[in-house]
Amino acid sequence: MKPVLAVLFCALQCLAPLRAAETPNVAAAADLKFALTEIAAAHQRAGGARVNLSFGSSGVFRRQIAQGAPFELYLSADEAYVDALIAEGRVEGPGALYAIGRIALYIPNGSPVKADNKLRDLAAAAQDGRLRKLAIANPEHAPYGRAAREALQRVGAWEAVQDRLVLGENAAQAARFAASGSAQAAILPLSLARSEELAAKGGFVTLPETWHAPLRQRMALVKGAGEAARAFFAFLQSAEARAIFVKHGFTVPADGR
Repeated sequence: MKPVLAVLFCALQCLAPLRAAETPNVAAAADLKFALTEIAAAHQRAGGARVNLSFGSSGVFRRQIAQGAPFELYLSADEAYVDALIAEGRVEGPGALYAIGRIALYIPNGSPVKADNKLRDLAAAAQDGRLRKLAIANPEHAPYGRAAREALQRVGAWEAVQDRLVLGENAAQAARFAASGSAQAAILPLSLARSEELAAKGGFVTLPETWHAPLRQRMALVKGAGEAARAFFAFLQSAEARAIFVKHGFTVPADGR
């Protein structure tokens, strides 16, 4: 029996690196933190491989992938970043439109600012001193930050709040600023504002989708992606995954285009 056990041990040792190589790295927009974590768990329950999820700014990930970062799948909050990588030959086109996002005004518990979906009180609070800090993602590279800026410009409140802004590197960091109480209000992805983690610390109102350019979120496989990444890409387009996206406040496209 000892020689047999030794052979089995050696075989397991040889297989270990292969299993590690079949755990793909996934770059995902920060607004997907809760939805994608749930989808990844469902994927594993269905027999799929574990995936390494990294959440952050879509624009930052776009640059990292262009520079050769070892991601196999990219889920952007702005399809333009995916289109740019397709044009550069970094990802496989055309990818798939997996969700359309919305933004919300989030007000932490105890804030003197009102949860007003017309943003009238937000501008007034900036003028009378009730609003000291407004958290949004950085509009320079975070799509939800750009949407927040567009919404504020739409209602004429951008100038009033500009000197009160605290910019998160991504939407999740902006959410942390508000949830911690260091900001009296935040404009966040609906998917984060309605999460259990933030709901326990404040409330939100959804802002009109006509106030900003559509948040069309596209994903694509990075050139050279392995089978595990491809299986997860396929699962993200399944009925089960789509239902989870909807549960977290996203609209899902009918055909992935």
